[in-house]
Amino acid sequence: MTKVIHPIAGALALLTIISFWLSTAMSELFGSEALVVTVKTMIPWGFLILIPALMAAGGSGFQLGKAWRNPVVTVKRKRMPIIAGNGIAILMPSALYLSSKAQAGSFDAGFYMVQAIELIAGAVNITLLVLNMRDGLKLTRKRSAPRKADD
Repeated sequence: MTKVIHPIAGALALLTIISFWLSTAMSELFGSEALVVTVKTMIPWGFLILIPALMAAGGSGFQLGKAWRNPVVTVKRKRMPIIAGNGIAILMPSALYLSSKAQAGSFDAGFYMVQAIELIAGAVNITLLVLNMRDGLKLTRKRSAPRKADD
């Protein structure tokens, strides 16, 4: 079951983060102030999807990788504290702050400074999660590839 949960939860988490990032960037670049308020208000509600998906992906990934001594698994493990720390220390507080500021109509220098930090931190997490997905796919291909008989 873990082999099924991990890729689904990981993909859901990645798609959720990408949707947050793209919605933010597009609303800021091309949308009205009302659209920015809506996007900034909805992102914290998206945590109801994101947090369980990240927990399921992380927990199942830990279970899948605990017996592996593969360098690819080691690299994936090293990325996870960065992803989690970035999310907990930067992205979630930023999203809550920006939601509050947007709902108050306070689009000041503080809002845009935190917005810039959030977009950079989000891009870092997307990049690291994409690398983990790529490496996970590489690992599953190696395991499912037919073995050649020795001659």
